Amino acid sequence: MYRKLLTLAALALLIFAPQSATAQNIVDVTGSLTGDVMWTSDNTYVLDGHVFVEDGATLTIEEGTVVKGKPNPGANASALIVTRGGKIYANGTANNPIIFTAEADDINDPNDLPLDTRGLWGGVILLGKAGLNSTPGETAIEGVPVTEGRGLYGCDPGGTGSGMACDDADDSGVFRYVSIRYGGSDIGAGNEINGLTMGGVGSGTTIEYVEVFNNADDGFEWFGGAANTRYLISAFNGDDAMDYDEGFRGKGQFWFVIQAEDIGDRAGEHDGGTDPEDGQPYATPLISNATYIGSGASSANDENDAALEIRDNAGGKYYNSIFHDFHGQAIDIEDLDSGEDSRARFEAGDLVLANNIFGTFGDPDLFDDDFADATLTANNRIVDPMLRGISRTNDGGLDPRPADGSPALSGADHSALDSWFHATDYVGAFGHVNWAADWSFLSDAGVLTSMDPTSVEPIGAEIPDAFVLDQNYPNPFNPSTTIEFSLDQAQNISLAVYEMLGRQVRMLVDGVQPAGRYSVSFDGVGLASGTYLYVLRTEQHVAVKTMSLLK
Repeated sequence: MYRKLLTLAALALLIFAPQSATAQNIVDVTGSLTGDVMWTSDNTYVLDGHVFVEDGATLTIEEGTVVKGKPNPGANASALIVTRGGKIYANGTANNPIIFTAEADDINDPNDLPLDTRGLWGGVILLGKAGLNSTPGETAIEGVPVTEGRGLYGCDPGGTGSGMACDDADDSGVFRYVSIRYGGSDIGAGNEINGLTMGGVGSGTTIEYVEVFNNADDGFEWFGGAANTRYLISAFNGDDAMDYDEGFRGKGQFWFVIQAEDIGDRAGEHDGGTDPEDGQPYATPLISNATYIGSGASSANDENDAALEIRDNAGGKYYNSIFHDFHGQAIDIEDLDSGEDSRARFEAGDLVLANNIFGTFGDPDLFDDDFADATLTANNRIVDPMLRGISRTNDGGLDPRPADGSPALSGADHSALDSWFHATDYVGAFGHVNWAADWSFLSDAGVLTSMDPTSVEPIGAEIPDAFVLDQNYPNPFNPSTTIEFSLDQAQNISLAVYEMLGRQVRMLVDGVQPAGRYSVSFDGVGLASGTYLYVLRTEQHVAVKTMSLLK
């Protein structure tokens, strides 16, 4: 017992070790990174032009580190490019995310730049060795000159190019709790860099809790490969939110999109092949628990003419997702006389839309006529998802969780998905817990609702005489449990849940609470079975307990 208490105390000290509030030094970065390179949170790193993490090099970025990009024009746009064979370990936390932003951005003032600011620098590009469906199997990534060999992604199955072996399980490292802001500078001929570009990235790469905010081009784009991603935010980007092509066949869960009212194309632009368009393998990603919010059903944004545009032999399977508040229709599936199109993928079972909710759209014809009956017989529902709040400005009105009584709180079906996916009862990216809160710029900028006023319930009227954190009940639990605590005086508190190694998985309470006794419900949906810490912190106290989730 004594050893266990020592372990919990040590973990609490580790979790709440003081972090640098602001970076003290400016470090300019140019050219190539070779060997093992460490970027730390006591510096601000400023990218000047293309910065390559070379083949065989490893870039480790400490939690809380800020990386900025200079506003270089054209082909010299500032961008971080992890080449094939290079690795990045950008392992932020919910309390201390890693931030990529523009040189002009004062990160200590979330309102220093207008909310419609875009294109101040380039973006982040990850390149891997997973296969594509284009010829010859490796190509130059968008945003890098075609003459730059380090910009190649994919592999060489025919042995006529670089000789790079194909590896769909290729590992480019870890990219977790990262916010990418104000990117997408024009590199010439009207082309911009995406917020996060993934070219031939393999399934061995960890990509989760990543936000792209106000990029001038797409938020996320996958060029082939098999990358698996969770907890993505694409907010107010200038073109498409989620774009895939060249035979992308990864998995995705808990994707959140919100489009600006005046700019932004489709939430999903999904292409199959480029050269040739009927190249194989077809693009057939599995996506579950997405929430896509458009520019507004009554907006004047004609580019927002569909939630999903699916073409060029693209397939893909969307389950348990919400599509809502778009200017145009829900789904536009390419149908050509040649028969080499996404309609063929639909008829072959490579394109599936099932157990989804379609809300409000400006075009009353939600689906192409030929697909309407098939779509509506796959347990899809046309109904208001009753989200708690939609806002596209910093008034704190955006809360994409389903409200009490929402049809999205039930109806999920994970029977067609494999064990990589977390089973949920709810449809969409959110249940009762807003995983986008606290770490994202959507939260910092005041767009997201700051706190759910019903998440902390007072118990009784008496003022406790001590600070106490109780054992949760039930324990073990599945899927939810209750945590109670007592405060003997009004104070600023945080109550958070952590994995045993110290990574935060939920922030339950964060702010000033009056003296009293309180109850908080914790929903473990989306988490793996195991032991977790829950930590109550005030300015004077830190209390730590464990709880067990058994599924």
